[in-house]
Amino acid sequence: MPAFVYMLRCADGSYYVGKTQDSLEGRIAQHQGGTHGGYTASRRPVELVWHQDFASFTDANAVERQLKGWGRAKKEALIRGDFRTVRRLAGRSDVRTR
Repeated sequence: MPAFVYMLRCADGSYYVGKTQDSLEGRIAQHQGGTHGGYTASRRPVELVWHQDFASFTDANAVERQLKGWGRAKKEALIRGDFRTVRRLAGRSDVRTR
């Protein structure tokens, strides 16, 4: 079953990474409306800044977990499509900032 991994920029400037097997548009609407609960409920409005579709939920889950471990600079490089910086930051071992 297809799935999506997505990244939202919250009103406070933080990033939220999530996944869904449902409609991506529907899930974003849940975040915007506060009905999804959790992290984004008190940080609205949110803005979709990146997403990718996957053939399986297992693949989406693996990528979501990976992205949640990334620091802010690496997430922002991905959002910009700056894969050279993503690769460069992949080797860093310093403290991450979100």
